[in-house]
Amino acid sequence: MLALSPDLVVANKEENRELDVRRLREAGVPVWVTDIETVDGAFTAMRRLFGEALGWGVPSWLTDAERLWAEPVAPDGRRMAVAIWRDPWMVVGRDTFTGDVLRRLGLVHAFADHRDRYPHVDLADLDTAALDLVLLPDEPYVFTQEDGPEAFTRVPTALCSGRALTWYGPSLLTARQALAAALA
Repeated sequence: MLALSPDLVVANKEENRELDVRRLREAGVPVWVTDIETVDGAFTAMRRLFGEALGWGVPSWLTDAERLWAEPVAPDGRRMAVAIWRDPWMVVGRDTFTGDVLRRLGLVHAFADHRDRYPHVDLADLDTAALDLVLLPDEPYVFTQEDGPEAFTRVPTALCSGRALTWYGPSLLTARQALAAALA
C-alpha cells in the first residue's frame, strides 16, 4: 500500500486491524477510520469524508440516499435474526449498522440487546418458533439456496444481498428496495 503513495486511506474499526492502521500512520500515511453503528452515522461519516477530509463536496447520491432512508416505514413487526456465519453460527447483535437497517425496515431485531455485536449462537437459538424469519445474506458467509436454508426446519428463511444489508455508500440508493423485495 505504501508503494501507492496514497493521499488518504479509509479504514473501518471493525474491518481493519488497529496494527495496520498504526503502521500506516507511522509511515506518514493519513488514515481516516470509521466506526459506523447506524444509518445516520454512516451518512454523517460519509458527509465528513467527502466534505472535510477530501474537500470534494457532498455527492448527489448521498443526499438522495439520505432522503430515501428518512422516509418512514410502517412497522412490520416480524421478529427476525440475521445469520452472518455458519460453523459456528453467528448473528448480527447489538449496535450495528445492519441492526439499524432492520429497525428502519420496521422489523424487530431479535439479537439487538445481546451483549455482543456478533454473537455465536446455537442453531437451536435460530431455528425457533420465537422468530418469524432468519435472513441469510451472501456475505460475509455466502449463504445460498443449497447452503443455509436446509438447516432450518421451524423458521422461514430469506436469502438477501449482503451488500444491501451491510454496506454503506452508493449501495444505500437501492438497498431499501432490494431488502424489501427479499423480505416480501
